[in-house]
Amino acid sequence: MTDSAIPLGPLNDGAISKTNARPRGDKRSNDVIEARQRRLYKHQLEGLTPRQLVYEHASRESVAVTTAWRDWRVVQAWNEEDWARDREKMLSRLQQMRSKLFHQALKKGQLQTAAQVLDSLGRVLGEAAPEQIAVSAPNLQIQIENK
Repeated sequence: MTDSAIPLGPLNDGAISKTNARPRGDKRSNDVIEARQRRLYKHQLEGLTPRQLVYEHASRESVAVTTAWRDWRVVQAWNEEDWARDREKMLSRLQQMRSKLFHQALKKGQLQTAAQVLDSLGRVLGEAAPEQIAVSAPNLQIQIENK
């Protein structure tokens, strides 16, 4: 094996080990690398699969596919950090969006949408529809056998 063919290991593992680093380190500054990773973070909202995102990132940024996968692992770590930080606040934000959607639906006369949003709000608050209560109630069956 030559110095130019350093094994990178599996592309989808979570951490980058020191043995996978380039022998002389990345020639770009950390600011340039982080800016490139931030651009990938922004593009992940386009609805593409991770593989498509990585390949487009590699061609758009003119970097190797392995570097693009390395950037993707950093972006995934950022996503997990964001989710852990915002998870507690997410319910209140969802409720606010539902409330806003309800008022907009009423204003535009979309009563079916308004009813669905109210249903959703009721389920969050623990309200169950009568049909659901009837289905979940136990059934009692009594049979009298002949002598």
